[in-house]
Amino acid sequence: MFGEEESLSEFERALKELRVNVIHANSAPAKGRIERLFRTLQDRLVKELRLANAKTLEGANEVLEKYLIDHNRRYTLEPARVANLHRRVPFQELDACLCIKKEHPLRNDFTLIHNKKLYQILQFTSARRIEVQDRLDGNLVMTARGRVLKHKQIDRPPVKKRVRLTQKSPVRILPKNRSWATFKIKPNAFIPTS
Repeated sequence: MFGEEESLSEFERALKELRVNVIHANSAPAKGRIERLFRTLQDRLVKELRLANAKTLEGANEVLEKYLIDHNRRYTLEPARVANLHRRVPFQELDACLCIKKEHPLRNDFTLIHNKKLYQILQFTSARRIEVQDRLDGNLVMTARGRVLKHKQIDRPPVKKRVRLTQKSPVRILPKNRSWATFKIKPNAFIPTS
């Protein structure tokens, strides 16, 4: 994942990790076929729900189940080959693929920021970038170079507030081409703070 030049969506990245080739519908006829199907289903399903007088989610699901059986019976074609073309999953842990992954730089104090929260890595790693996986079950997994790292969320240190002067302090400004002996004080000037 690190160092890839192409920009993939999370869906495309997951399919690539599963070794599935994505074929985009880059032609107008290909896009038109699926859009036409969506338009047809939206039109027919609304009418079917009205005819069945479905007013609850459970009632709508029952109508949808009956409609899909009838729709598939009418429009399904027999496959050209009957053989099973499914492949085995290329690795054991499917959760590591079907998640949202983001890369974050690891700071010198072994902390990183993810979704505006500060996390401390509890193990030593020489990696400079950490992959954070937001999994579907709600867990957060951090990996570096294929190794899962222990981590914990920590409170962010308080932000130092700038100090404002309540009274205006005079600033001494030397005029050009004058000696140090004669200088004037401007009464309404601020002192810059660092």
